[in-house]
Amino acid sequence: QLQASGGGSVQPGASLRLSCAVSGRPSSAFTMAWFRQAPGKEREFVATISRPGGSSLYHDSVKGRFTISKNNNQNTMTLQMNSLKPEDTAVYYCAAGPSILGQDPSSYYYWGQGTLVTVSS
Repeated sequence: QLQASGGGSVQPGASLRLSCAVSGRPSSAFTMAWFRQAPGKEREFVATISRPGGSSLYHDSVKGRFTISKNNNQNTMTLQMNSLKPEDTAVYYCAAGPSILGQDPSSYYYWGQGTLVTVSS
């Protein structure tokens, strides 16, 4: 089971930190990722991190602004989001699966419930 938290409403340029808590199985068993879905749009890949947490990939639109990390001792994953823009507004989902740094939602078996991020002035 995955539980996402940390969303909120902020102004452009602000920062937010999303968290995803893993239960039922150790987070070290999974590649994990963040996806997001804006109103009227398809779910979009944001970032992914490997099982041990040493490798990661980012969507071009968030490179240099977002950082994904993983703490397998605490069974958690985080997404530090800096310099937020209005186009980052979406429901953010954490996901877990067996694939190696997959960027397609079909690569992930387990999904959290989503947390809303709103960036607006």
